[in-house]
Amino acid sequence: MSNDLIPEDVQEKYIVPGLERGLRLLCEFSHKDRVLSAPELARRLKVPRSTVFRLLTTLEVMGFIERVDGGRDFRLGMAVLRLGFEYLASLELTELGRPLLDRLRDDIHYPCNLVVRDGRSIVYVAKSVAPTPFTSSVNVGTRLPAHATVLGRVLLADLSLAELRQLYPEPQLEAFTANTPRTVEELFEMVQRDREHGYVLEEGFFEANISTIAAPVLDRAGKIVAALGTTIPSPRIDPAQLDPMIDKVRAAADELSYLLDYRPATGKVVNLFGE
Repeated sequence: MSNDLIPEDVQEKYIVPGLERGLRLLCEFSHKDRVLSAPELARRLKVPRSTVFRLLTTLEVMGFIERVDGGRDFRLGMAVLRLGFEYLASLELTELGRPLLDRLRDDIHYPCNLVVRDGRSIVYVAKSVAPTPFTSSVNVGTRLPAHATVLGRVLLADLSLAELRQLYPEPQLEAFTANTPRTVEELFEMVQRDREHGYVLEEGFFEANISTIAAPVLDRAGKIVAALGTTIPSPRIDPAQLDPMIDKVRAAADELSYLLDYRPATGKVVNLFGE
């Protein structure tokens, strides 16, 4: 919002100068100016270099900017991208995905969820509750460990072994059930098998007596941006209905991928987990 649209008395009372400067600094980066130096930023913002140095240090620690090759020039960091993804997840994904979740819920009569990954956690961004005695313990905004959940396994499938090791540097992963992978290597093998199947079906992986079916949602670039799934009380599963239910979950995920402009290569049968 431009300062011209804010009454002057409001600006004087409520605008936080340090925050304003930090945001103005971030806005100086653009498609044309991807890399900027501290002196250049000080000149553009018309503030002392010492002030810019403090702003840069704060933003660097928080991941919003990073040094280029460890030098004195700066560019936007991954935290800015994460904010963008969170915005898309809260807006585009949920707006497009919620009707699909409702339709899937009405079709299979079980609760359906849409989740995204934030670091080592999955975050529920949309949920469709089924009118059955079975109630899910998660709500929109709930965070769960990615490595220990079926939906998280779907979201981790894009990562290489090196990227997983960077995400989980500890020698042993935290175990939540007997099914939780104990090491990064075990987790990597698990998600690679998931990729081959194109979906995940698991019983009691995070909660006993709860089965989850999940499939990936891809964006225009073919990257996994969300996981769509349903949770079912294991004793209620009718084996004769399981395969049709898997097909319906995958179809809903495929449709959402299409709405996000994902297009598989023409003339090829493409697994939505990757080529």
